[in-house]
Amino acid sequence: MAGAAVALGTAVVATQAVAAEAPATDSWVTTTPEGYYRFTVAQATVEQMLGAKPSVLELEGNIGPAGTWSAVAMDPSGANYEAMWGPVPPGLYYYQYTATMADRTKISFRNPDSPVTVTSQPNWNTFFVPGPGVEWMTDVAEGGGTVSELAYQSVVTHEERTALVWTPADYQANPPAPGPGRGPGHGPGHGPAAKPLPVLYLLADEGQSAREWAELGRIPQVLDNLVAAGEIEPMVVVMADVNVADPRAELLRSLVPAVRDAYRVARDGRQQAVAGIGTGAGTALDLLVHQPGTFRSVGSLSGSLDDLSIRRPDAHRINGRTDLLRLYVGNVLDPAYNGTEALLRAFERAGVRHQFDGVDPDQGATWDTWREAVRDFASRVFTRGTAPGPRDGNLPLDEPYVAPATGSITTPHIDENGIVTFETGTQWADAKDVTVWANWAPNGAWFRIPMTKVDDRWRLALGPLDGFYYYRYVVDGVDVKDPEDTVNTLTGVSPLFVPGETDLLLADAPEADRGSVDVLTYASALTGTDRNAYVWTPPDYDPARAEPYPLFVLNHGGGQNWGDWVEVGRAPQILDNLYRQGEIEPMVVVMPDGNVSNYQVELRENVIPAVQAGYHVSEDPQERAIAGLSMGGMNSLATWLMYPGEFAYVGAFSGGLFWWPTVDAAAVNEGTTLARIYVGDVSDFAAGWVYGTMAGLDERGVEYEFAGPSVGPHGFDVWSANLIDLLPRLFQEAPQG
Repeated sequence: MAGAAVALGTAVVATQAVAAEAPATDSWVTTTPEGYYRFTVAQATVEQMLGAKPSVLELEGNIGPAGTWSAVAMDPSGANYEAMWGPVPPGLYYYQYTATMADRTKISFRNPDSPVTVTSQPNWNTFFVPGPGVEWMTDVAEGGGTVSELAYQSVVTHEERTALVWTPADYQANPPAPGPGRGPGHGPGHGPAAKPLPVLYLLADEGQSAREWAELGRIPQVLDNLVAAGEIEPMVVVMADVNVADPRAELLRSLVPAVRDAYRVARDGRQQAVAGIGTGAGTALDLLVHQPGTFRSVGSLSGSLDDLSIRRPDAHRINGRTDLLRLYVGNVLDPAYNGTEALLRAFERAGVRHQFDGVDPDQGATWDTWREAVRDFASRVFTRGTAPGPRDGNLPLDEPYVAPATGSITTPHIDENGIVTFETGTQWADAKDVTVWANWAPNGAWFRIPMTKVDDRWRLALGPLDGFYYYRYVVDGVDVKDPEDTVNTLTGVSPLFVPGETDLLLADAPEADRGSVDVLTYASALTGTDRNAYVWTPPDYDPARAEPYPLFVLNHGGGQNWGDWVEVGRAPQILDNLYRQGEIEPMVVVMPDGNVSNYQVELRENVIPAVQAGYHVSEDPQERAIAGLSMGGMNSLATWLMYPGEFAYVGAFSGGLFWWPTVDAAAVNEGTTLARIYVGDVSDFAAGWVYGTMAGLDERGVEYEFAGPSVGPHGFDVWSANLIDLLPRLFQEAPQG
């Protein structure tokens, strides 16, 4: 059972350094100055690898909300498939490329020229984004520990197995064994007085490898930063996988002796600690109950015990031989959530002294959860005086989680902590794959998240979410609006608002503070039909008021209709909330249907006369505003330039001009109080169009102001934010700068 320690100061640590600079490991990846990651794969390369052309190519990874496994389409562009994701928040990411073939089978792969960065998932690549909030898992500048590979012979499997061992920078190895004619070794740093170090064993979950602690856990970096901050006792940390037929024997009879043989570590139980994930946690807890004192410090990360029949005498033995017992778990999406709750109750009944770190509300069973848990546990072992309570922000675990019953959900279910559960009907029982497609990305772009088949339905639980989203289902590659959404009937998506700390202006205002949203039906001479528009009026709207109300025309985009600003853009909620906060003037807002052959004729000859007939609105151009998104921005700009002086305020959200009318710049400038142009960032495909339009305005001497790029693509996350910015600027005596 002699163990051999092979230094990996270059192998493992170098691999981690490359992972921290992801584009270097995957030549298909580049980054932009704005913090986006661009993935570009030649179509010919994909077809050569797969032997056929895929129906869809996607980038999949832990890129969704709260680290949820999600996919973004890699669309054909010239000779390549391309996708862009960002701005990428700081953290560690893993991803793969997945092709869906014509028969809906899926084939995943990585760039074959890139190294395997996750041993247990050879199709994955990784990249680390440094930044605020993850300093504690970033490579230290100097003085980091060493990671070595320990090869040992298993007495259970009768084959060679490996573990990773981290030692601190000032670790002094065992003195060399005396040779013939020599006394005990006394080489540099090998003095016999060197004190053995405590040892912490970290046990992987089933399906993980020992290397995953470094590859995805970044545990060496976590430990290095704890050392640098003076928050950890000197120790040796062994990262292992003991998931074999007899994990206890593998740990105690194979791994522990090999570590003692190869490293200068203490043998006293007080100087030995063990913690694990899932099945690894189960092994640690099993040792706690049946062989207490073997490890005087025990940690459970998303773990549980099958046998909870712990008696009072068991508790006395455990308490007398245990210095630290601490439990960790993710939110209700952690499969060990209820098992941890049952374990807590069992410990309480039996009188087992323990600490509970609380529920990590931000994620379930992910490396984000476990990495933070290891950081906390490692700072507590082999020391005294640490506070026993949970970390700040963690939640109590008072009862088991009961998910919504199958068949009980019609529209998405939202619990009090922002966990959202989707469930379909039985109409797609024979589908091969169903996903929820929504604006989950950090910038509001669309990611697909796979659903799981439960009986004849499909289900997805994720979160916590916070804010406003809009979604649809994708069934075997076909987009389908949620059939249970019978409220929002004009658009192809359904809204989802999760109350929280963000997007507060998009939340429903208290009922007493809400304005009215009416449908205005009018006869259009242009189309020869009756047409509709939405009209918002403030909650205190008075048609008999002495002063008429300012009028704001708000236009939708191409491929949309008069319902999009209400059903997707949350314009009524934005107006309600800004008005109740005193941020905007009382006004009437009309949201017309711009899908006509001549927008200006429809607006000036049909829409506005109908609004004037039905509402108390001003005819003064200084109390008229027009704005819109994309095509609606184009229509707004064209109307402003073609009819100078009719609208004193104009806004364009990701919209520009494809064609130019004759422009009287002097008349336009004289009749304009505020012209403000908006566009998304590098991910907005209309950016070039908008910047070209601004250059054209400059050439013609037309005055305007540019709000600067908004973070996000060509989507409502950007346009709703643009509306929020524009509204307080309208109808002010001195427009805001």
